[in-house]
Amino acid sequence: MAGPLSHIKVLDLSRILAGPWSGQILADLGADVIKVERPRVGDDTRSWGPPFLRDAEGNETREAGYYLACNRGKRSITVDLNTAEGQRIIRDLAARSDILLENYKVGTLAKFGLDYASLKQINPGLIYCSVTGFGQTGPKADNAAYDFMIQAMGGLMSVTGERDDLPGGGPQKVGVPIVDLMTGMYTSVSVLAALARRAETGLGDYIDIGMLDVMVGSVANQGMNYLISGKTPQRAGNKHPNIQPQDVFACADGYIVLVVGNDSQFAKFCQVIGQAGWPADERFATNGNRVRNKDVLLPMITDVLKTRGMQEWAALLDAAGVPCSPINTIPQVFEDEQVKHREMLIQIPHPTAGSVPQIRSPMRFADAALRFDKAPPLLGQHTDEVLTELGFDAAQIAAWNDAGVI
Repeated sequence: MAGPLSHIKVLDLSRILAGPWSGQILADLGADVIKVERPRVGDDTRSWGPPFLRDAEGNETREAGYYLACNRGKRSITVDLNTAEGQRIIRDLAARSDILLENYKVGTLAKFGLDYASLKQINPGLIYCSVTGFGQTGPKADNAAYDFMIQAMGGLMSVTGERDDLPGGGPQKVGVPIVDLMTGMYTSVSVLAALARRAETGLGDYIDIGMLDVMVGSVANQGMNYLISGKTPQRAGNKHPNIQPQDVFACADGYIVLVVGNDSQFAKFCQVIGQAGWPADERFATNGNRVRNKDVLLPMITDVLKTRGMQEWAALLDAAGVPCSPINTIPQVFEDEQVKHREMLIQIPHPTAGSVPQIRSPMRFADAALRFDKAPPLLGQHTDEVLTELGFDAAQIAAWNDAGVI
């Protein structure tokens, strides 16, 4: 069977990462996603390199790794929204679409008659989602935003990084653009919820997603810790604020992450490391006490773990059912036996490079297997194809191309 969204058409007017990430999720699920880009320029991320994909002869293409990470499965067309003809094309596409994604500055598309109020007149079932830094309302609604600044503004960097009084201390951003990715996930959940509701009412909806809202909504336990205690959460490096022992520990030849989640796992851990008496010590008998006494417990654990190598400890702890892992580099991730078994690294045919590596979607369906046969498209690769589907003839398409409309 085709993917679960194979009956859905998505018009993706977004660029950079948050909107395109959602568009890729929908494409992975089988939706026909049409990515609209600026003529001759395209999505900004096409140039966000190096690295750039290399063609069959070893020459750099125009596709940066950043762009290739979030545009799989789509069809690319180029349209100049500043022209009346370009606006007509978008209206025609919107009339045939189920979902529209956009991340223009607040009010921009209204100037072109491409806002939700205008498009729902021609397609009452359209689900229209605007993704911006701060949402459609409020004193910062007109401001530009990027993942890094939202990590700072939303509090994430205040709880990420080592303590200020320790080597390497200070605020840190997450190593991937986590706010963009989470915004893309929330966007996908929102449009699919609206799609389910439309099945009952026949009507579309307007969805307003703000990156700062997403970040504030994602501080999760750290936010709730503050709200019920009144105490400002602090950076604690890799130490979990509520569960111990959970930290990075030095071994004889490297580092291991230990993630003890309950008292039973702690007892198993202590058996493995030859410290069976620790669970009977009142200071460590319960998780609450281990959190309160972590400054005593964690150095004790480090002293023991330094006596053997990280792979040896990982094998022993894994056999005992104690969650742990050596810290893999990105190359080591793709060599992991579980990652290989799950076929998370795939290759998709590409029109200039022969093939392009992709990281498989983690979504798996028993009765609607996902297909990964469309590489991230070349700029404007499907313009003629899509315009022909809309009913425009070759002469019109050629004229628009000559005029710079497409």
